[in-house]
Amino acid sequence: MADLEGVQWWYAGMRRIARALLTPLLQGGPEGRRILDAGCGTGWNLQDLSTFGDTYGIDLSPLAVITTRRRGGRVTQGDLLGLPYASSSFDVVTSFDVLYHAWIKDDAQAVRELARVLKPGGLILVKAPALKILWGAHDEAVFSRHRYTRGELEALLEGAGLHLVRSTYANSLLFPVLLSRRFLDRAFNRHGSDVSLLPPFLERLFGGLLTIEAGLLGAFDLPIGASVFAVARKPGA
Repeated sequence: MADLEGVQWWYAGMRRIARALLTPLLQGGPEGRRILDAGCGTGWNLQDLSTFGDTYGIDLSPLAVITTRRRGGRVTQGDLLGLPYASSSFDVVTSFDVLYHAWIKDDAQAVRELARVLKPGGLILVKAPALKILWGAHDEAVFSRHRYTRGELEALLEGAGLHLVRSTYANSLLFPVLLSRRFLDRAFNRHGSDVSLLPPFLERLFGGLLTIEAGLLGAFDLPIGASVFAVARKPGA
C-alpha cells in the first residue's frame, strides 16, 4: 500500500472522486478547518485532504502510524470504536475503506464515534467496498468483514444522528469487468490481493475512467459500482 497508494489507478481515482464530492460542500478557505481521516493507512489521503484544511490521522496499525509519520503526517495510533479526541473536535471527518474491516467489530459504534468528534454543522465522508456479489479473493486477503449496499451505508450514518447529504456508488464504468473478474476468481480458486500495478496502458485507461466518473458526480449519483460513498452533516450551527 505504501508503495502504490500514491500512483496506482484505483487509489488515485478514489481520491479524485472524494474531492469531487467534498469540494462543493466546503465553502471558504482552509484556514482553521480541522480534518480527521479515521483509518488513515499509509497517509496519502492526509496529503490530498490538506488542500481543504489541517489534517490529522488515526489508525489502529502501528506500521501504518510509522509509515504516515515518515511521510510527515500527524497521526495517532487508536481505535475507531473509541477515538481519543474530545467531542466536536473536527470540522470534517473522512473514513476510506475502514468500516468493512474485520478489526471493526461494530460498524454502528464506529460511525457514532466519528459523529461524536465532528463539530455541529460539520461534514463526514465515508467510503466502503460495495455489493456482496463482488466478494472475492481480494476481500479475503485484506481481512474484509462486509461489502455494503448504498442503503446500508446511509442507514449507518442516519442511525448516528447525521443528516444525509448524498450517497453514490463509484467505480461504475468498470463494474462489468470487475464482476467478471470475481466470477473468474471463484471459478479458478484464485487467492491474493488486487493491490498491484497494471501495465501502463491499463493504468491510464482505468484511471481515466475514474476521472470521468469524478466529473459525472458533479451532476448526478451513479446507480451501481464496486465502491459506495456517503456524505452526511451533523445537525447544528
